[in-house]
Amino acid sequence: MLYIVMGIAAVICYLVGGVNAAIIMSNLVHHEDIRQKGSGNPGFTNYKRVYGGDFVAWSVMFLDILKTALPVLASAICFEQMFGLWQFGAAFGGLFAMLGHCFPIWYGFKGGKAFMAGFATIWFVDWRMALIAMVIFLILLFTVKYMSLCSCISSFCCPVILYFLHPFPIWTLVISAASALLVIARHYKNFIKLANGTETKFSLKSKISGDK
Repeated sequence: MLYIVMGIAAVICYLVGGVNAAIIMSNLVHHEDIRQKGSGNPGFTNYKRVYGGDFVAWSVMFLDILKTALPVLASAICFEQMFGLWQFGAAFGGLFAMLGHCFPIWYGFKGGKAFMAGFATIWFVDWRMALIAMVIFLILLFTVKYMSLCSCISSFCCPVILYFLHPFPIWTLVISAASALLVIARHYKNFIKLANGTETKFSLKSKISGDK
């Protein structure tokens, strides 16, 4: 039964996670494809960089978080009710929602970098881990100001923080580590830009840099 539930949760989280708010909003509002603008990445940061920080741009971030939070919450509740595995259910559902965001079947398997999806997931796995990771992210963001670097470092910290909070089932830790590695791997182009000195910095005021 566990494996059947895992299979159903994986499919649902992947499919819902693959719905891309940046692509939808760029088509509806600007009649353009965000994948053909800026860095080509269909995510919040590129959307904000291309079109500016208006209400629509911030709604893209909200929808990215919501489309992950809902299936992850459903997965966590299901695993908790059936097997007493809330954290595992949240981490497992989150990983597949992130995979859906990165490799969506709806858009030819070409998606974003899953940081927002990961950010939404960690609150359901352990709110303390999420809070510490968010503080780390914000401190780095307003000091070094490289969105991509901050995203990767805070993602890397999540499974480490989780390990030290209290004993978790090994598979929850493994899935959390896999999710962090996914975010980091999806930012490989940003690492090249950082090495070349061409990565641009974060700004709250107008159009910002980096790729989510």
